[in-house]
Amino acid sequence: MKSAKYLAMSTILGSAVFLAACSGEDEANGSDNGSEGSGEELSGQVQGDGSSTVAPIMEAIVEEYAAAQPGVQVSSGVSGTGGGFEKFIAGETSFSNASRPIKEEEAAGLEEQGVEYTEVELGYDGLSVVVNQENDWVDYLTVEELKEMWVESGEEKTWADIREGWPEEPIEFYSPGTDSGTYDYFNEVILEEEDIVRSATLSEDDNVLVQGVMGSPNAIGYFGYAYYLENQDTIKVVPIDNGDGPVEPNNETIESGEYAPLSRPLFTYVRNDTVAEDPAVADFIMFAIENAGELAEAVGYVSAPQEVYDEDMATIEELAGE
Repeated sequence: MKSAKYLAMSTILGSAVFLAACSGEDEANGSDNGSEGSGEELSGQVQGDGSSTVAPIMEAIVEEYAAAQPGVQVSSGVSGTGGGFEKFIAGETSFSNASRPIKEEEAAGLEEQGVEYTEVELGYDGLSVVVNQENDWVDYLTVEELKEMWVESGEEKTWADIREGWPEEPIEFYSPGTDSGTYDYFNEVILEEEDIVRSATLSEDDNVLVQGVMGSPNAIGYFGYAYYLENQDTIKVVPIDNGDGPVEPNNETIESGEYAPLSRPLFTYVRNDTVAEDPAVADFIMFAIENAGELAEAVGYVSAPQEVYDEDMATIEELAGE
């Protein structure tokens, strides 16, 4: 990690984060209280929603921004990537956090509303497959075994069905809900659009998944890398073999793409009109881009290359007329 300072997830994930800024006392020495984005004090409200996987990064950004711009109130809900895009299309939010790229139908919905948008990359995640600490038989899983395990077959699945010599105990599955971008990504690269096993417990709250895996030696689940790091003393991550040997998620394997096919970028999407028309929105998004790399690392994800942030910043600055 770039930072030894681990930012705690200050708000229970699965509920909206609302860091309301109070009007602070003016500094006696007249020092600048503005954000890095504008250098001037602003006021207003900025609303966002979306991915629970992206939430730790965005929560950290919102918290830091509240100190830089105490006159701006920023809220960021966690209704899942799909749920966030629904609100984005409906015009309820200015930014939408996503753990997958926007879908064609979502882009079409925005086009129908006459809304243009910009994709901003915040960092990288390695979707982490985890088991209970008492599980002493799973040393790694192949991509093929993951699919065999998670795709609905019409029959109860035991560990012995997946690999000879494993226990003849039913597997307990914990998965993000269908509104989650993490589910969408797993569905694309592992399930390959087939139905997920019907016995799986689905939840948009990743903490529910963590607790489920912790509660049974026969449990398996998956979620964002930051949630594994936050709970690595109580659950075990499973290395994944994509054909070149088992690879465990960490900063190096996620950034390089060696942890395949479960490495992925994390995004926020912003409405171009709100950036152009609302200085508070423009300032917050610029602040997010300036600080995303450091804060992604601080909460357990991986920063994107600096040139990615530079390109996104140039786009937002142009929209804001700077």
